[in-house]
Amino acid sequence: NAEYMGDQPSRRKSKMTLYLLFESASGLALFERLQAEQIGSQLDEVQKSVLELERFSKVVRLKAFQPFTSAEHALENVNAIADGNVTDTLKNFLEMNLPKAKSGKSTKYTVGVSDSKLGNAISETFKIPCEINDIVLELLRGVRLHFPRFIKDLSDANWSQAQLGLGHAYSRSRVQFDVNKVDKHIIQSIALLDQLDKDINTFAMRVREWYAWHFPELSKIVQDNITYARLAKFIKTRSTLSEESIPQLEELTNDAEKAKEIWEASKMSMGQDITEFDIVNIEAFASRVVDLAEYRKNLHVYLVNRMSNIAPNLSALIGEMVGARLIAHAGSLVNLAKYPASTVQILGAEKALFRALKTRGNTPKYGLIFHSSFIGRAGAKNKGRISRYLANKCSIAARIDSFSDGAAGKFGEQMKEQVEERLNFYNSGVAPRKNLDVMKSVLDTLKAENGAADQENGDKKKKKKKKSKSSDE
Repeated sequence: NAEYMGDQPSRRKSKMTLYLLFESASGLALFERLQAEQIGSQLDEVQKSVLELERFSKVVRLKAFQPFTSAEHALENVNAIADGNVTDTLKNFLEMNLPKAKSGKSTKYTVGVSDSKLGNAISETFKIPCEINDIVLELLRGVRLHFPRFIKDLSDANWSQAQLGLGHAYSRSRVQFDVNKVDKHIIQSIALLDQLDKDINTFAMRVREWYAWHFPELSKIVQDNITYARLAKFIKTRSTLSEESIPQLEELTNDAEKAKEIWEASKMSMGQDITEFDIVNIEAFASRVVDLAEYRKNLHVYLVNRMSNIAPNLSALIGEMVGARLIAHAGSLVNLAKYPASTVQILGAEKALFRALKTRGNTPKYGLIFHSSFIGRAGAKNKGRISRYLANKCSIAARIDSFSDGAAGKFGEQMKEQVEERLNFYNSGVAPRKNLDVMKSVLDTLKAENGAADQENGDKKKKKKKKSKSSDE
């Protein structure tokens, strides 16, 4: 906005009056900087005067104050102001207390605000120049510090209580009405999954090293870490194994030959003997690893279900895990939908991008989408092309999931087929379908399904009406 002066210090003439808008927990206040006081024009002097009420009262004076009528009224205004919106209360307050400029002439005052969004909104609404700079912020800090002294019948205790109550209410409303609150479960789940993968791998290796002192041959026979932990938990002391244990070993390994091999190895193992006390600790640790692996499996099922409900098209296109990582890195599904395809393509490779820009090297071709199977299946020459095409489809799928209802993964399935066709085109030269034709076919399918569903619902309603009529007769 041309009238919003941004973060730069004001270069207007000294005749310009500066008004300070202060949004408090008790109400809206408008302060005027006293032009006769030279302290108000220098940042160092302002900072010194803020701490002393006697000096600060010579720098600014209260021009108007409008208290909030209730706690709900205060919360409504604070939520709107935090989002950079001008409420009716704020609009009426400024119209009543700011000087009115003559028609055709510019105003001879500016309004100092603490937030650039609010400053832009006020400038667009009233055509009033707003500014935010170091001096304005210091003056508002002094107003916040000495605010109860400027307002009659406002004690420090009431002021603190109002701030505390509004702070709790504001935080509660932000948490409850967060537009991205559904995405938070996906973000936390994928972060926990990645952490569990690292921890389970570390713990499983520790079980291997620990139990290998007693039964070293088991490490060569069983490669899977979780299966090894289950076997260590079952076998305990290798001398307890017998031919009767083979069916249970087969159940744990899902392999009859391995079960027999474990039994044969236990009879001639070169491992050292171990005490019962050591076995108890190894068994407890192995149980924890198995439980963590089971929890990780259940968490993966939960994440797949959440992604199918929240981002069905993105999940159908690129998979639940990669889609969840994209959402987590962007912060929310809405943020991911707002990103251009070029940003989605290198999302997760920011360090490599800035390093390439700094050293003037080659920029990365892909970020998190590299974990998709499409990139691995493409040839070396076509990896950049398919990553660009896939990022384009991911951006479209995220926007469909974020801003539309009822798609139920249909677009994602068709876009996945488009990526497959594009891969086939690079390999064989067969031309893929046009995107316009694919989107039209999906829309026609959805319309046909919705029409059939509406007709079915209409038939059910007619049957209910007939039943009700017959019962009345």
